Amino acid sequence: MNRTKEVYKVTFVGAIVNVVLLVFKFVAGIVGHSAAMVADAVHSLSDFVTDIVVLVFVRISGKPSDKSHDYGHGKYETLASTLIGLALFAVAAGILYSGIVKIIAWAGGEELSQPGMLALWAALLSIVLKEAVYRYSILKARQLKSQAVEANAWHHRSDALSSIGTAVGIGGAIFLGQRWAVLDPLASLVVGFFIMKVSYDLVRIGIGDLMEQSLPDEVEQEMLRLVASIPGVERPHDLRTRRLGNRYAIEMHILMDGNISLREAHDKATEVEQLLRNHYGEETHIAVHVEPL
Repeated sequence: MNRTKEVYKVTFVGAIVNVVLLVFKFVAGIVGHSAAMVADAVHSLSDFVTDIVVLVFVRISGKPSDKSHDYGHGKYETLASTLIGLALFAVAAGILYSGIVKIIAWAGGEELSQPGMLALWAALLSIVLKEAVYRYSILKARQLKSQAVEANAWHHRSDALSSIGTAVGIGGAIFLGQRWAVLDPLASLVVGFFIMKVSYDLVRIGIGDLMEQSLPDEVEQEMLRLVASIPGVERPHDLRTRRLGNRYAIEMHILMDGNISLREAHDKATEVEQLLRNHYGEETHIAVHVEPL
């Protein structure tokens, strides 16, 4: 399976859905006089932009190691997921600001426009399509071990969940009467806060990886247990780990009998490397330093 082509395929599917939805949502939001739907449309527009980001950066991250990038280009994929998080944050800030302005105007006595049924139908369609694309994308992201595709999958899920809030707000404003029209901008605030939380998580994880943050403790403990299970290998220590895009980088020291030959020590170190690659992927970067017991 060509990983880059698969990433392109899943991202392209999401991009087509995003284009259809953002056009329909903008029309429904404007014609249906719905602030929540316009906010949802802006969210779909940000989805489409991040699809483009994924396509560009995954192509770069898929390039093999070269003279200027001894560890490959995997960090570009991490950078892409971080940029997606920042894009989501900007979208959330805009949605929150717009909703607050409308609610303040309503509190001051201004009559808000009641949304139309077209806006409600657009929200319901968005829920169905975006949840379907999320499930497809998250499945592929885990198969491909792609940070960028997983970040984009959560972007789709955030759009589906925000559309639920939008549908509730629009539906309430329609069916409860004019005096409840404020439910529409209130729904946009719910959307904004949810997107803000998703963006925070993506940026936090992305920056951690870009700053060479170690892998989680449970992953490192698993690595130490695996290596210690090999006969002739004692007390693996000085473990250092980090993430290189969708790959791991592992460095550690191990102890062996000081009286064995250099060839035997080399073969045993190779066995350690192969065990870790079998468990974490053939492209895992591994450096093992052997010390005499």
